Amino acid sequence: MKRLWLVALIPCLLRAEVHELTLKQAIDLALHQNPEVIMARLDEEKAQYGVRLAKDPFIPKVYTGSGAAYTYGYPNTIDGAAPSIIQMRTDMAIYNRSKSYALAEARETSRGAGFDAQAKTEDIVYRTATLFLDAEQAARNVELARQERESYERVRAVVASRVSEGRELELAGRRADVDLARSRQREGVLNSDQAYSEGSLAMVLGYPPGDRVRAIADDDSLAAMLSKAEPENEDAAVTGAMSSSRTIRSLQSQVAAKSLEVRSQRAMRLPTINLVAQYSLFAKSTYQAYFGKFQRNNAQLGFDIEMPLLVGSASSALAAQAEADVEKLRQQVKLERDRVSLEARRVYAQMKDLRDASSLAKLDLEVSREQLSVLLAQMDEGRATSQQVDLARVEEEEKWMTYYSAERDLETARLQMLKQSGGLLAALK
Repeated sequence: MKRLWLVALIPCLLRAEVHELTLKQAIDLALHQNPEVIMARLDEEKAQYGVRLAKDPFIPKVYTGSGAAYTYGYPNTIDGAAPSIIQMRTDMAIYNRSKSYALAEARETSRGAGFDAQAKTEDIVYRTATLFLDAEQAARNVELARQERESYERVRAVVASRVSEGRELELAGRRADVDLARSRQREGVLNSDQAYSEGSLAMVLGYPPGDRVRAIADDDSLAAMLSKAEPENEDAAVTGAMSSSRTIRSLQSQVAAKSLEVRSQRAMRLPTINLVAQYSLFAKSTYQAYFGKFQRNNAQLGFDIEMPLLVGSASSALAAQAEADVEKLRQQVKLERDRVSLEARRVYAQMKDLRDASSLAKLDLEVSREQLSVLLAQMDEGRATSQQVDLARVEEEEKWMTYYSAERDLETARLQMLKQSGGLLAALK
């Protein structure tokens, strides 16, 4: 069974690749390859074709054709027209308020689809950036865990030597074994986290299953770019989020589209005017037995006017349904405004707290590094042991992990704030 599993896994392992990308390269790939972005653009393109479809009644259409049939008695065709050798006709709406509103509704729907596509694009850029930070942080954690494991291996060797010499209790050796086993287990967990983070990033970028993306630091500092784009204060953050929310704009567009649908249904009671034209080429043999005068070329040009008298209850019912949808969408706009405002204030406050946490983690790290420097100097003077130095290195590596984690959380909060204010793509591109 093990051999069968290996045979099944070999093709997957051969296909899997590790792609090394910077953040900007990852974002460019996500904009071109991410399936969700592609689907959103297809929905936008479909809505644009909907505009062309709604515009069709106002575009002249010309039809021509011919045929042959046996006629018995008075010359006539199946549809009641005069039989002809060749017939050509055209029609076009000139005044039709219902279809005009339907065209305006299609244009508004297309505009809303554009907002939805932009929102999806910004969401994918945000997910790409956060997954990139996760992959970068995971790689750092794995490296720090490796260094920590090596430090524990050196401590274990020293303790084992002291136990064999009788200068340490057997319990100290077992404690060193536990510490080393714990560090190895942690390193394995962090390796799994790195594989998952890099695999998730590859999936967002549209790579096949099994591929991984290794995060490479940009020449420009991401933290510096994000800090420059931070809002000045909480009110500026709320204002930017409210004015740039694609969801609010999309809902407002849906309100406008549904309002036009109401007007389109109400306009079913108005008259319509169509331009009509027709040309027919007659055969003399068809008419000479019934008419004294024959004219081969015949044409009609004029207007077709319809006056609705009884239109039934469907249009009023559809209008009432659309009005209910309009009111529902307006309530959704209000709820979304409140949500965006509250979320912007929460993220701004969180960003402030995370900035303080990052500063605290940095100070803690500096203290740990100074302590290690003191121990190294004392070891050179013979006043500290290598075991103390290795344990200090382990503590420093823990502080590095804490600091990197705090920086990652702060950068994620900044990314979320930029996403809400609509400046994420511009800041990262």
